[in-house]
Amino acid sequence: MHISEGILTAPVLGTGAALAVAGTAVGLRRMDYDRIARAGIMAAAFFIASLVHVPIGPTNIHLILNGLVGLLLGWAAFPAILTALLLQAVMFQYGGLTTLGVNTVIMALPAVVVHLLCAPFIRRSNGSRVIAAFAAGLVGILLSGLLMALSLMFVSEGFFKIVPVIIASQVPLMIIEGIITAAVITFILKVRPEML
Repeated sequence: MHISEGILTAPVLGTGAALAVAGTAVGLRRMDYDRIARAGIMAAAFFIASLVHVPIGPTNIHLILNGLVGLLLGWAAFPAILTALLLQAVMFQYGGLTTLGVNTVIMALPAVVVHLLCAPFIRRSNGSRVIAAFAAGLVGILLSGLLMALSLMFVSEGFFKIVPVIIASQVPLMIIEGIITAAVITFILKVRPEML
């Protein structure tokens, strides 16, 4: 879901950069000393998972794990995802430095939304935990796809034609991310429930 350089207009890039800076500032302010290591681990997981790209039609899909990152980090997802995207842009030319802000918002904002919506259900001690974790993975990808499509639609009406293809190509990924997120959260609840 990286948007490459040279596609977006200056207003879209500027808005994305401003939102990424604001989200990162909030995330850094809310990150306490005990969660720094967790943020580093989740940034590394995000970095590695999103390196494997599978081409589907005019787009590529790859694991993002932003639902899982959001559940475990909350607002700290912004600095974690920003760091991973910066390393990917510098080391592998995924995305780019000019699109770093937009790409961060596309992946980190859904992580925060998922945290706000799903984390309260995971903290409860009933059967809704697995469903909430699955929903977190699924909704994280859905919102990222919608934000990416929205970013492209502000550039040109020509991109409007491929928006349904972008969203449709993400459906298998939504299900896979939901399953992975549910499995990881179930494991964490058994091993270290205090992380949640």
